[in-house]
Amino acid sequence: MSPPDPDQIYDRAKDEGTRRLFMPPLEQVTTGFIAGVTIVFGIVALAMAEELVGPSLGHGAGKLAGALAFGIGVIFLVIGRSELFTENFFDPVATAIDRKEGSVWLRLGRLWALVLVLNLVGGAVMAVVFTVEGALPTGAHQVLVTVAEEIASKSGWATFARAIAAGTLLTLLSYLLHAADSATSRIILAYLVGFFLALGPFDHVIVSALHLLFGIWLGSTVTYGDLGQNFVLAVAGNLVGGLLLMTLTHTVQAKSSHGSD
Repeated sequence: MSPPDPDQIYDRAKDEGTRRLFMPPLEQVTTGFIAGVTIVFGIVALAMAEELVGPSLGHGAGKLAGALAFGIGVIFLVIGRSELFTENFFDPVATAIDRKEGSVWLRLGRLWALVLVLNLVGGAVMAVVFTVEGALPTGAHQVLVTVAEEIASKSGWATFARAIAAGTLLTLLSYLLHAADSATSRIILAYLVGFFLALGPFDHVIVSALHLLFGIWLGSTVTYGDLGQNFVLAVAGNLVGGLLLMTLTHTVQAKSSHGSD
């Protein structure tokens, strides 16, 4: 089967965006909370895989194993129909652009705020569970500390650039999922994007924030100031990559394709 045309993908995105924008607030809250809980399993899988492989095969092999393991967290998100903050860039924005109503943009702002906050709350709750001594295999906590310190050590410009890449990548996933017609293809897409996100590694605002929280709570040199700085830069970069580099360009592509029919 040939993939759908850009305007067909865009129409699917608008339908999904309408569903997300007009779902009851409680459903938006619970969906965002579940996504935060879910992505922590990817973070923990990364730590466990790197801890198991790194000591025997070396640092590079450990990093690769960790990235391969992290991809399962994104599969859980996609198949479970929960939503990280950046997953609400393409679909709801396509709906808002199409409707041209001020009230829809207000709904979009509320959706972004609710999902962003509840992603962090859900992730923090699950992170508390895994910071308990003995909850993870020996050495996994040290991997989480090391990852947090690596994230915090990056310059502001590097964090912003990595956040642009993450926003672009996750919004690309949202677009590609509308071109996939089977659960198998959606799983493959989700896994590949999750793997690349962790391999970069790129700064997704929620994933990086949770990594830093793990570092703070496990006694690393990372501070809440580092978390706050990363959060602001990651939100800004994710928005630039997700909205400007991906959503708006695909909007122009879809409308151009439709106009040429």
